[in-house]
Amino acid sequence: MNIVTPDICDDHPEVQVVEPGFRNFGGVDAFGGEVVTVKCFEDNSVVKEQVATPGNGRVMVVDGGGSRRAALLGDMLAEQAASNGWAGLIIYGCIRDVDVIGKTRLGVQALGTHPRKTEKKGVGDLNVPVTFGGVTFRPGQYVYADNNGIVVSEKKLG
Repeated sequence: MNIVTPDICDDHPEVQVVEPGFRNFGGVDAFGGEVVTVKCFEDNSVVKEQVATPGNGRVMVVDGGGSRRAALLGDMLAEQAASNGWAGLIIYGCIRDVDVIGKTRLGVQALGTHPRKTEKKGVGDLNVPVTFGGVTFRPGQYVYADNNGIVVSEKKLG
């Protein structure tokens, strides 16, 4: 599927559109897939666990509470996600190692960057509904992202 979010909105007016504020940092500008959710705050333990599993073209949607005090994704986790077949990550929070992530075959959208990594305390929830940007993301939905924005659909498009 050629992902162009304005065309998706035109063809599927029922999709939800995430409020602006995310930037594209990955080596893949447009990506989409089935949603897997992670809810965590300044602890990327669950993100680390998930990128080590087969992604099967899915997109990890990470609700980091919008924190701008630490990065929930760095180059090593991004490379592992790409190697394991994840289509991308959408992070309501920050990432780091952006120069390397920008060359990684992975879609990555986030609020911004921060050089500090998170502490790993093993805290976080997997596959629970998460809400940010005016949208509630649920496991099993589909998300599509490009340089124009992020849209969420109840069904697979294309």
